[in-house]
Amino acid sequence: MRNRYLDLLRALAVVRVVVYHVTGWATMTLVFPAMSVMFALAGSLMAASLHRFGTAAVGRRLRRLLPSLWMLAAIFVPAMLLTGLPLTPKVLLWLFPVSDPPANHWGALALSPIWYLRNYLWFVLVSPLALWLFRRFPLPTLIAPYALTVAIELGLYPNPPMVVQQFGLYLGAWMLGFAHQEGMLRRLANRVLWPTAIALVAVGGWWNLTQPGTKGLDLNGNPLANALWSAGVILVVLGREPARTAWIDRNAIFSRVVTLINRRALTVYLWHMAFVVALTPLVDVVGWSHQNLLGLAIRVVLVFALLGVVVLLVGWVEDIAAQRRPELIPGFGRRAAAPPEGATEQTAATSADQAGTARKQSTVPAPRSPEYERLQTRNVDSNAR
Repeated sequence: MRNRYLDLLRALAVVRVVVYHVTGWATMTLVFPAMSVMFALAGSLMAASLHRFGTAAVGRRLRRLLPSLWMLAAIFVPAMLLTGLPLTPKVLLWLFPVSDPPANHWGALALSPIWYLRNYLWFVLVSPLALWLFRRFPLPTLIAPYALTVAIELGLYPNPPMVVQQFGLYLGAWMLGFAHQEGMLRRLANRVLWPTAIALVAVGGWWNLTQPGTKGLDLNGNPLANALWSAGVILVVLGREPARTAWIDRNAIFSRVVTLINRRALTVYLWHMAFVVALTPLVDVVGWSHQNLLGLAIRVVLVFALLGVVVLLVGWVEDIAAQRRPELIPGFGRRAAAPPEGATEQTAATSADQAGTARKQSTVPAPRSPEYERLQTRNVDSNAR
């Protein structure tokens, strides 16, 4: 069964990222640090896949991640080559972006969200080793990325490569996703979780105020403040995951929108910045300032409208990558029968405990039918992105 609470968090994070890039409101990074939450969700789902499929989970995740990038590259890379991008071997990074793929003057901004895929790719590749270490030395492994960020911020590790900086900033969130999947966050007592979360947010907020980054109060310009603040938020939103989530599906439209955004999250993320950049000249043409609420609202609506068009045109690639039947508008076709109330809640609450129990069992499991195995495979990996 799908964990609808994780679906809801991912949908909120994707929408928040798009609205933030249109408005530029720094307070949105404080209210909901969407990128860190997205990495935490991905870490949780990666841990589940590794438990189910072993190291084969790496290939499965790459299969779901890369086709949408290739579709984007098939359109934008030729356009950039025709407008000044040199044709060098580095262009091949658009096939497998272990480093930032090259872009020309306009593509660098329009395709800037590629950094997320670069980090995601690295985290997927290191996850088998990272999860092995985390299960044996959970606290040191979890603290290590934050210690790296502190070392960079204090100048103990000057001028690190960008990939290393991003490891320090976001791998900690990915590890918190491991902790969520292993059931560690859920088992934390309130007397531990809440003071820890409050302390992390307080220290992150204090650092953001006293050591402002390149974007003022915007957490995206202050890596250490971002990492600490985000860790506190993740502890709460994942550590106090609601026991029941049937309320998410009570309203049919809301439920279908959550499903749609989840099934097209990668398409929305990869394409949205190009539309934000394309619509920015409206500010000068129409005379709206960035403080004009009506102008910002119209731009947000236009960006989502254009995203709706691109979802219809190329969103089906995500279905093929996930080995699903292609749909134009996921969630708005014939609605499948709703699962019994409590089914998804039970799955969310016991996934980590089941993982731990399975590792401890020494008996040989009973044979299962091929149909059962196919069903279990779909259920465990259905949340993966």
